[in-house]
Amino acid sequence: MLQTCIFPAAGYGTRFLPATKSLPKEMLPILTKPLIHYGVDEALEAGMDNMGFVTGRGKRALEDYFDISYELEHQISGTKKEYLLKDIRSLIDQCTFTFTRQNEMRGLGDAVLKGKPLAGDEAFGVILADDLCVNENGLNVMAQMVKIYEKYRCTVIAVMEVPKEQVCNYGVIAGNTVEENLIMVNSMIEKPDPDEAPSNLAIIGRYILTPDIFGILENTNAGKNGEIQLTDALLTQATNGMVLAYKFEGRRFDCGSVEGFVEATNYFYEKSKC
Repeated sequence: MLQTCIFPAAGYGTRFLPATKSLPKEMLPILTKPLIHYGVDEALEAGMDNMGFVTGRGKRALEDYFDISYELEHQISGTKKEYLLKDIRSLIDQCTFTFTRQNEMRGLGDAVLKGKPLAGDEAFGVILADDLCVNENGLNVMAQMVKIYEKYRCTVIAVMEVPKEQVCNYGVIAGNTVEENLIMVNSMIEKPDPDEAPSNLAIIGRYILTPDIFGILENTNAGKNGEIQLTDALLTQATNGMVLAYKFEGRRFDCGSVEGFVEATNYFYEKSKC
């Protein structure tokens, strides 16, 4: 059973400057909950209760958020506002939160590698909190992926179709269909030119990784900008074994962009009125 979910959260969030000058982008709120809260909710609903965060300088707010604020709780104890802390109290009670640091911004692959002490020798989930995913008609995206992992016992990555002109913003995969919405990966490239992309299936911020990924990452050379690309390690894993790409059910908001952040805010606001 999958127990651990890693949250890479060391990035600067430059698309939201100046707000992210002192506020971690993962703490930007969609209505009254920060993005990171939605990610932890998703992991917990998928059966994971060991939450590991790979953070960096200026990210202390993440640790404080998943801790008890005695002064605040004392101030609102017994008032009509006390219920507002119910959700975060529930997460604190049900989960274990562990933090480590990525001292240099060396890419997503390096961030995942920094999570090795948190995940140990077991398969684990990875959630990028600025990819906010919802599924109104059933299991959340990570829970869907857990079911696939339980069947095939290999790395599973979430993908979605994007317009051809947008593939340059994503890791892109191609492969052979295993079953409906499930593809065995045989090609993968990070942010290709549209004319060089093997498909329009883009990787989004949901992964279930088997522990051999750590050894592969340790031997993956840095690429552009000195970054270790997770896609390079995943391609090696696919070549040596099996990686499955899953076209998930649900909707994804790119909350790393202002447009996606506003779209998600409007979605959850309309949903709150129902």
